[in-house]
Amino acid sequence: MDFRLSDEQEMLRRTVREFAEAEMRPHVMEWDEAQHFPMELLPKLADLGLLGIQFAEAYGGAAMSAVDYCICIEELARVCPAIALSVAAHNGLCTAHLAMFGTDTQKQTWLPRLVQGQVLGAWGLTEANAGSDAAGMRTVAVQAGDGWVLNGAKTFITHGSIGGVMVVVAVTDRTKGHRGITAFVVEHGTPGMSAGKKENKLGMRASDTSEVIFQDCRVPAAQMVGEEGQGFINTLQVLDAGRIGIAALSVGLAQGAYEAARAYAKERRQFGQPIAAFQAIQWKLADNATRIEAARLLTYRAAFLKDQGVRMTRESAMAKLYASEIAVKAADDCVQIHGGYGFVKDYPAEKYFRDVKLLTIGEGTSEIQRLVIARQLLGT
Repeated sequence: MDFRLSDEQEMLRRTVREFAEAEMRPHVMEWDEAQHFPMELLPKLADLGLLGIQFAEAYGGAAMSAVDYCICIEELARVCPAIALSVAAHNGLCTAHLAMFGTDTQKQTWLPRLVQGQVLGAWGLTEANAGSDAAGMRTVAVQAGDGWVLNGAKTFITHGSIGGVMVVVAVTDRTKGHRGITAFVVEHGTPGMSAGKKENKLGMRASDTSEVIFQDCRVPAAQMVGEEGQGFINTLQVLDAGRIGIAALSVGLAQGAYEAARAYAKERRQFGQPIAAFQAIQWKLADNATRIEAARLLTYRAAFLKDQGVRMTRESAMAKLYASEIAVKAADDCVQIHGGYGFVKDYPAEKYFRDVKLLTIGEGTSEIQRLVIARQLLGT
């Protein structure tokens, strides 16, 4: 077993890191304070292939591996977790759903626009009363003539107000339970589809999160994604892969917080010496570095299995669970090492601390990850 990255992957890491440092770091707090997603960044992200990381070159994608994807998301999250979240959601949810289950016509219509950064992708699953219990959704799609009419509302949608294309799942036959849910692709601006409340969030503030409302929104039959009744099954498959992205984001955030804490510990002097000389600080740094490496290996293992075409439900859930929870600890220790300065916006510690909590909630809470893992272990 060789755990080393290839020369090409090391170059990819350097390239994305340099981009994040030059194009993102100077604006991180500005975007955060304004709750602004920088649409002007899209062409630059697209030029690096970061909006079509794993998608076929035929559609303009970069055709990278799942491990490459982890490297990209890590490096973005190390600098700005909110931008990394948007890139991960764009790639791993909306665009991935279309690539995995869309028809050839749907792929030819939507994928080039998505991977070239002409539009951002949104993915509509969560509702006010259907979070972890996704099967309890109330958004419905009723067949009408040669199409479908959608009614309902989705909440906590990444790019809900700024996305150009959305894959939305809705109930098409409630009597069939999980097998009565179907996915559709809808272009923003379609009559009957509108953005609702934009959430005022604790963290990840540069990543748009909004409600999306459907009121008699008519969608042509040709915009059904996958087979009728398979939307929930397909959603679970999308989430299996999407969790790898959140795990990579967690690793990147943890790495950024650890590096910030380490740098501060070497500069800050107390009792005549840098606080890095104190064992209490050294052990925090050592423990975080070790946990980050463990999380990275779990994440890369899940990505490797995905590249091999092997089912990785258990492995992706393990990676997402562990990486997100150790990231919370890394961010907490970063604030602690900064002391009072960790509580003010002049240093990056407080932003990592605010951003990190979403990672134990989004794309399946830690509790849901443990449930998924337990079911895999027990064969239930």
